[in-house]
Amino acid sequence: MNPYAQTYQAQQIQTASQEQILIMLYDGAIRFLNLAKTAMAENNIERSHNNIIKAQRIIMEFMTTLDLKTGGEVARNLYQLYEYLHHRLVQANLQKDVKMVDEVLQHLKELKATWEEAILIAKQSEKALAEELGQHANIA
Repeated sequence: MNPYAQTYQAQQIQTASQEQILIMLYDGAIRFLNLAKTAMAENNIERSHNNIIKAQRIIMEFMTTLDLKTGGEVARNLYQLYEYLHHRLVQANLQKDVKMVDEVLQHLKELKATWEEAILIAKQSEKALAEELGQHANIA
């Protein structure tokens, strides 16, 4: 990657919200697993291994950033799902099994879509609340 692209990418990450970073991480994991699948098809063991490891690291980041105390059962369930996905990637990497990679990819795509929907709903709720508070302020 050229230095200008690296600078732009670093600036995007530094100015992104937590929600945007979460979606970027999902995009990265999905991209790495697609690259791993391509490498497997080309019989490029090293490249498939490296890309699976990158996806595993992102999943580990998801696991370590979950607040299990505050998040309650939802956080614990997410942790267990991430733990399962990580385990499947370890197995996929050892066995060079594209079906396992596809399974994890499917879960990641569904999780990403769910997070995008949740983020959208939260933003709409915040906007509605702000509008309501603004109307009450105008009345007073």
